[in-house]
Amino acid sequence: MNASSTPPPELKGQGFHLRRPQGGDVEARLALGRDPEIHRMFGGSATFARAFGQADAEAWVQHLVEHPAAWIIDRNGPIGEVRLDNINRVDRRASFAIGIFNPKLLGQGLGTAVTKLVLAHAFGALGLHRVSLRVLAFNERAIASYRKCGFSVEGRERETALIDDAWHDDIMMGILAHEFSAAKDKSQEK
Repeated sequence: MNASSTPPPELKGQGFHLRRPQGGDVEARLALGRDPEIHRMFGGSATFARAFGQADAEAWVQHLVEHPAAWIIDRNGPIGEVRLDNINRVDRRASFAIGIFNPKLLGQGLGTAVTKLVLAHAFGALGLHRVSLRVLAFNERAIASYRKCGFSVEGRERETALIDDAWHDDIMMGILAHEFSAAKDKSQEK
């Protein structure tokens, strides 16, 4: 990874902002816990027995502190995270990951808005050419959100995740800088 050691800037969206970790985030993440269905969408077992504890919350914050392009999604307190992983400055590409931990906030367009804000930063300030992601094929809500942002399905990797004793496929999606601009232009025409 050829990412800069400078932390990413705070990004402001409509009704939320993306920021670096700060005091109180461990307690806030601990309070969000681990919703079984959200955990399953991330590739974990829905029947995962161990509660989300203090050590888990501390590790989560520490990972974000050490990550060169990660933000806490803040909407009157932390509700999730978003990252640009594996930034390659030579090939001008990165991988994208997002997680909203509060099930009450799903399906409201928040993930789409966060994704668009991070893509604007990736293609603008960072000068990236391509952003890609992997998503479990059964995570239809996430796939629909990514499509709204301009991502295209580029492939399917069969039986990559063993979840609750069943194999599931991964969908590979990607977006190029000029496609994001075109998607943005089309949405402004409506």
